Amino acid sequence: MEAILKGEGISVGYQQNTIIQEMDVQIPKGQITSIIGPNGCGKSTLLKALSRMMPVKTGQVILDGQQIAQLPTIQVAQKMAILPQSPQAPGGLTVEELVAYGRYPHQKGFGKLKSEDHKAIQWALEMTHMEAFAQRNIDALSGGQRQRAWIAMALAQDTPLILLDEPTTYLDMAHQLEVLELLKDLNETSHKTIALVIHDLNLAARFSHWMIAMREGKVLYEGTAEAVMTREVLADVFSLDAYVDKDPWTGRPMCVTYRIKPVYSKN
Repeated sequence: MEAILKGEGISVGYQQNTIIQEMDVQIPKGQITSIIGPNGCGKSTLLKALSRMMPVKTGQVILDGQQIAQLPTIQVAQKMAILPQSPQAPGGLTVEELVAYGRYPHQKGFGKLKSEDHKAIQWALEMTHMEAFAQRNIDALSGGQRQRAWIAMALAQDTPLILLDEPTTYLDMAHQLEVLELLKDLNETSHKTIALVIHDLNLAARFSHWMIAMREGKVLYEGTAEAVMTREVLADVFSLDAYVDKDPWTGRPMCVTYRIKPVYSKN
């Protein structure tokens, strides 16, 4: 398996507080990878470390065969786009203006948009079905529309790799599905490598080629949905007693129901 992005022996933390313990992790090229785990286990911190938003204490991050720490910022931005959790835009921006920010890594001189920039912006709006909202103010959009606008900005950056931190948070079921169907389409038609932090295990298993399961700053399991989405893994990672079966529509594993794993006394 070829990795477009990987961490080798990386640990991450703030001052004396280590959040991610020394680990190896990889994001397979050309696939959708989901990072799952309990709250506070280090999922978002891992994404920040892999994207160079946060420095590693030990080890190294390799992006497309090169140490990310040694790459110029503009070169990293041409290879990788990242959509953080709950991104904020300046007030008064239209969708088109927001998406145009994604062209920054490709601009030179005074940053005037060229014809290829306008083509990339239009393509990003079309891919996210946001062309009808191009002149709409970001603040006037619904949650799902706003998230698609941010994804369009990441698309306009025209990178082979896109990282997203909880892109479905605060969205209802229909809008969550809409966003993930969009990411699937981007992966299949535009060959984008996508890695995301996500809480919904069934959506993770449904849309991912590869899953990384974390707990307490460690990667406990990684592999296909069939390998990670099991009763034994969910018990170990989430302390849940889960009933896992096949999704009748997709054939992927799904958690039908669950309960807190019983604790049996030895007495």
